[in-house]
Amino acid sequence: MRWADAITLARRSVQRRPGRAVLTVLAVSLGAALLTALLTIATTAETKVLNQLAKGGPLSGIRVAAAEPDPLQAGQDNAQPGRPRDLDDNALAAIHALPGVRDALPVVTSPIFVVQPSTTPTGASLDPFADTMIGVDLDRPSLLPVSVLFGRLPAPDATAEIAVTESYLQRLGLKRADGATVLGTEIEFGAGRTFAGDVRTGGDGDLQIRALWTRATIVGVVAQEAGTGDFISTRTVAQRARDWTAASADPESLDIPTSPYSGVFVVADGFDQVAPVRNGITAIGYSTSAPENLIASVRRYLHVVEIVLAGIGAVALGVAAIGIANAMLAAVRERRREIGVLKAIGARDRDILRIFVVEAGTIGFVGGVIGSLLGFALAKIVGVVVNRYLSSQGLVTVSLGFPVAIQLLAIIGSTVLALLGGLLPARRAARLPAREAVAGA
Repeated sequence: MRWADAITLARRSVQRRPGRAVLTVLAVSLGAALLTALLTIATTAETKVLNQLAKGGPLSGIRVAAAEPDPLQAGQDNAQPGRPRDLDDNALAAIHALPGVRDALPVVTSPIFVVQPSTTPTGASLDPFADTMIGVDLDRPSLLPVSVLFGRLPAPDATAEIAVTESYLQRLGLKRADGATVLGTEIEFGAGRTFAGDVRTGGDGDLQIRALWTRATIVGVVAQEAGTGDFISTRTVAQRARDWTAASADPESLDIPTSPYSGVFVVADGFDQVAPVRNGITAIGYSTSAPENLIASVRRYLHVVEIVLAGIGAVALGVAAIGIANAMLAAVRERRREIGVLKAIGARDRDILRIFVVEAGTIGFVGGVIGSLLGFALAKIVGVVVNRYLSSQGLVTVSLGFPVAIQLLAIIGSTVLALLGGLLPARRAARLPAREAVAGA
């Protein structure tokens, strides 16, 4: 018997029992779809989600702070013995010029006094308190270590919008889940400035404080690591408050640092550039910190997730293979007379084996093709949901490519498992004696 004859007989057998064939193909398709979807999602998380977030994003960010200068360099640039080296525009330009640096975003902080102009969302009054405002460039939010929990970030050119952290919610006695209740409410913050009282107008010459007050609407609740403070604004708003306070007669009394920038958030070109960029910044004379250990841990956990998801998909395919074996055993019982007739007219054991193996392989191949395409479609749906979430958080979205290797793996795996599942029934059919097969039909 030729292979062409075996394929023809297998095709006719499938056509005579379309219901069973469809159900068996469906079982294989579901297993292959699950394997394809899980592997595609896991691989995308490993190779695209993490890398896209890190390439010019918070995970490849480096926090730069003023550092104690080398005593040998005292008197040069803006370094002074016993004082941190200032972060100014010259330092920002030097950092930006380092190899491997994609961007360098300055952070401006200013001490402020905060007043709730009306009752809080809980109905209680909030006593005035001192805090810190953090100003950053909000036209590139995906580069910053800021995650939006509720609402949104202030507009890049807004002067009367502000975002708050969870610490502000705690001041109001609110839980994190209640963060949306503060959206749309107003606060009033003031930047203080000290000046000497004029004795000619009746003053005693002692320092007095005058505040520059601004009313702003809370538009978002965020989790942030850009600086120490409960309020996020545009750099323009924070800079105006800082400049007002810095013009005080005694800036040190209001805890105003000499450095124009309290920090710089440096974005490297990728994970591999974080260490070299940190070394370059340290060589310039500033201290750095970066989540390198966190990145390594995230990658390890993603790899574990990938293994687990692949295992789940493999189990699903194994279940499908058992279904194929069951269907083939039923087919052997139903086709005993056919097997006996084929042997009576000269078919050998290997010819019978070939027919059943071809049938099982065909079912596995067709199921694998359908399942791999279905699995990719499911992964695309998941990708759409994930991208909506990333967009709402101001993060870079993920493009899901067509994973050819995973598609081939699902098809080949389905076919091989189907062949293995149909091998035992095929061997059983091949070993049936012709007389027993015809008599037992």
